[in-house]
Amino acid sequence: IIKIDPLFYELKLLSASELDRIALTTKQWSKKHNLIAAINAGMYETDMMSNVGFMKNYEHENNTHINSTHKSLAVFNPKKNTDPPFYLHDLDETNVDSILSRYHTAIQNLRLIKRPAENRWENQNEKWSEAALGQDVSGNVLFIYSRRPVSMYDFNQALLRLPINLVCAQHLDGGPHASLYFSHNGLVRNYQGAVSLNHDMEEIIQGIALPNIIGVRKRDKNK
Repeated sequence: IIKIDPLFYELKLLSASELDRIALTTKQWSKKHNLIAAINAGMYETDMMSNVGFMKNYEHENNTHINSTHKSLAVFNPKKNTDPPFYLHDLDETNVDSILSRYHTAIQNLRLIKRPAENRWENQNEKWSEAALGQDVSGNVLFIYSRRPVSMYDFNQALLRLPINLVCAQHLDGGPHASLYFSHNGLVRNYQGAVSLNHDMEEIIQGIALPNIIGVRKRDKNK
């Protein structure tokens, strides 16, 4: 788990559809755009570009469709400084149009945990590696990763038992696509997911190219 204070660090949504249409691994995205960390931005369609849920970044619209089954909306880059720099909204509790009108960046994904700390997945047999996005009671952003395949019900229960004050979370991606890269002050971590613990090691080491990632950079003090 990486905890990010959005007052001191900014989130960046980077999409191949907005840039040069070339998907990269989280490590490659980080190196190319000078990021401290990078994680999946969400599951994507067969066109290898479009997010499964709504996704926009300022004037660029990656997917304009609101997915009725995806109940979590992450927003950042507020238009006014009176709004939080980052927030995870439950779309069955808040009007989506009112949210989108206030933020430059929005990413819709499947919900894992609803405010306040309610596990929204039923018990299941399916297990996979997981990359998730969370928020704690203080408003911090949480990049969450589990290489060990686990059911989402158990994953949520484990998060809620930890002393991290988690209040909500959304699913980003699972299996071999789940990725997290971190490099700061000499500490480097490059995590790649798997279908099982015996998944092909070369793919795990190299990572899978992703069209959309959420990155982290330190805020410019002069802004």
